[in-house]
Amino acid sequence: MVTEIALDNTNRAIIRLLQLDGRRAYADIAKEVGLSEAAVRQRVRRLLDTEVIQIVAVTDQLQMGYPRAAMIAINVDGDVQVAAKLIADIEEVDYLVSTAGGIDLLAEVFASNDEHLFELLNRVRAIEGVRHAQTYMYFKIHKQTYHWGAK
Repeated sequence: MVTEIALDNTNRAIIRLLQLDGRRAYADIAKEVGLSEAAVRQRVRRLLDTEVIQIVAVTDQLQMGYPRAAMIAINVDGDVQVAAKLIADIEEVDYLVSTAGGIDLLAEVFASNDEHLFELLNRVRAIEGVRHAQTYMYFKIHKQTYHWGAK
């Protein structure tokens, strides 16, 4: 079980700085937020341990060999959570959320080519309970940020 952590102004400042550069030195962060390097290290460890943050490498899908990206809007008959678990197990699905409104699930997928995307869509549609899956292929990503959440 993950415990919660209080997000005080210092924690939020640390998060903002890490969002700008996840490899930023703790000593640099310490100077910015007015703490010791050890205190920053301890706070970052706690933010990681409580899953408030992750520090990851964000890749460019095109350069990684996945020029086809799409959002799949999925309607499910039956238990949405069961279908969500099975869809989440698909390696090419990098984002999956339950939604309110006209669809049950939204899945973002990346594929190496049109045939791969077609095969991937067929795998999603074959999952028990999936009634309908409509694909919205990306032509261009106009904005993608990871700076939200630390206001």
